[in-house]
Amino acid sequence: MKLIRNIALTSFLTVAAFSAVTFTSCSKDDSGCAVGYEGSDCKTLSRDKFVGTYVGTEQCTTGTDNYSITIAANSDAIKLTMSNIYNNGNPVLVATCTMTGTNTFTFDNTQSGISFKGNGTLNGNQLVVAYQVNDGGTTNSCTYTGNK
Repeated sequence: MKLIRNIALTSFLTVAAFSAVTFTSCSKDDSGCAVGYEGSDCKTLSRDKFVGTYVGTEQCTTGTDNYSITIAANSDAIKLTMSNIYNNGNPVLVATCTMTGTNTFTFDNTQSGISFKGNGTLNGNQLVVAYQVNDGGTTNSCTYTGNK
């Protein structure tokens, strides 16, 4: 009887020790969240920190420009709407962006015969967008850096 009690107690303590190690080593973090979400409960939309107006400078293969880009929330939880990319004027180029991480997005759009695609990164209040624009004949590579 004493032998059975010792075996049962040893088994129980072994299972308890493994359970304690498993539960304490498996805490949820941002890397465990679905794309577009972050936080300890994975309920914070990553895109929300992007929303706003950024004032900055664009460096392209054909020159530089200073202007503002506005980013707004899209009806889709993992998408953003970025307006005035390339400071084109008429038409104002609007990109639908898809979140690819907590601080990154991509886009690939065509509007009025102008194609534009690239990616963006947010670091604090600084937005960096690297992209290419093609008007049907010429491709221009650009990097926009702006602050909120």
